Amino acid sequence: MTSTSPGRALPQGPATVAAVDLGATSGRVILGSFADGGLQMRHVARFPNDPVSFGGGLHWNVVELYRQILSGLAAAERQAPGEIVSVGIDSWAVDYGLLRGGELLGVPFHYRDARTAAGVDTVHERFGAAELYRRNGLQHLPFNTVFQLACEGFLDVAETMLLIPDLLTYWLTGAVVAERTNASTTGLLDPRTGRWDLALARELGLSSSLLPRLVDAGTDVGSLGPEAAGVVGRALPVVTVGSHDTASAVVAVPNTGRDFAYISCGTWGLVGLELDEPVFSDAAREANFTNEGGVDGRIRFLHNVMGLWLLSESVRSWDRAANSSQRSSTLEQLLAEASSVPPPAEIFDVDDPRFMAPGDIPARIAGWYTEHGLPAPRTPAEFTRAIIESLAQAFADTVLAAVKIAGHPVEVIHFVGGGAQNRLLCQATADRGGLPVLAGPVEATAVGNILVQGRTAGLVEGDLASMRDLVARAFTPDRYEPRTQ
Repeated sequence: MTSTSPGRALPQGPATVAAVDLGATSGRVILGSFADGGLQMRHVARFPNDPVSFGGGLHWNVVELYRQILSGLAAAERQAPGEIVSVGIDSWAVDYGLLRGGELLGVPFHYRDARTAAGVDTVHERFGAAELYRRNGLQHLPFNTVFQLACEGFLDVAETMLLIPDLLTYWLTGAVVAERTNASTTGLLDPRTGRWDLALARELGLSSSLLPRLVDAGTDVGSLGPEAAGVVGRALPVVTVGSHDTASAVVAVPNTGRDFAYISCGTWGLVGLELDEPVFSDAAREANFTNEGGVDGRIRFLHNVMGLWLLSESVRSWDRAANSSQRSSTLEQLLAEASSVPPPAEIFDVDDPRFMAPGDIPARIAGWYTEHGLPAPRTPAEFTRAIIESLAQAFADTVLAAVKIAGHPVEVIHFVGGGAQNRLLCQATADRGGLPVLAGPVEATAVGNILVQGRTAGLVEGDLASMRDLVARAFTPDRYEPRTQ
């Protein structure tokens, strides 16, 4: 259980925390405050997170992200002068920066860069898939950190590896740490102990010195350094949160019991259960389930589904089309049109590797249908309905598989994140899963970030159930009952 940060004095007036929430396509700074047993949130800044291609690779523009974070925190300090008691950062998983002498070596690669295929082959030459799963319990994804490191050009000269939120925390404070929930996505952490598997790292040819000191969510790591404080306005304290965005999102599931499944849906759909212990069975490995760390030592037993990337990338393709009749005016209009289109006779496999890279997703979907001897969608509305129904089936199948493999009952599916706004997807998931779906909060990741900071500062008390009770009181989810297909 985390407690109030040592040496931190709360302000005499309102106390507020600042959540920096970085997604794969955008970032935001959100203020959260606690009063009368409730939670209030204010959006301060929102900014794009656009990858950049150069030198034959796809990279994250982390320097621009850092600039935007400082700008957002400065705006937050202006809006709530003297009230902010801490800052916490969460982001996507697996990607990292390498340091030498405290300086960044190269620009961090994007997990969708094609280089990772070579890393998979290199690692599997030393460890078969079954043996690797026995060691790290991690779902096989070609971009897992362990595979990226196997094809890393700077590895021979690097001294430290920092995952993206840890890298940004380092630039803000000078603290070199690895927050445990995100570290669990690297493939180098033992989920049984929550510690680095140094023997595995050595066997893969990695120096143990690359791996920073592990800390839990809710750890005070220091304050903004002089340069950052000069931009923001004062030396705000920084604490770790569930820095893997899904770990923070799961904190914000509005359910005080244990018999629920969750779908944290945005660019990806993270579908699974919260457990006390990892599951290393052959059935779990064959179904490609992962055992990742959660806040307060919980295990996120889940499977990554391709998610709303399929829809957002399709919209980009239509918006780029020369024929204006193929363009979608807004996502809302597109979903409204899709709701009046009959579901496809056959769904497609949303996890087919062909859908991983950026590009013309509708053409790839049409190609999938053609290869399987099935009629392909023709209009944007038909493609959208096919994406929605196929995602919903993948979500439902994953929940049912998790229940069977873990032997853990489920009474309801909680749908959190941006996908909770997609009514067509929520209803289709309820229909295909045969379970009620409760949708919301939409900003679940930021809510979980704020709650962990609030508890660390002494503004919130209790365990996960207590924090989730606060979420349930602050946000009323939309309920979708399953209908007969």
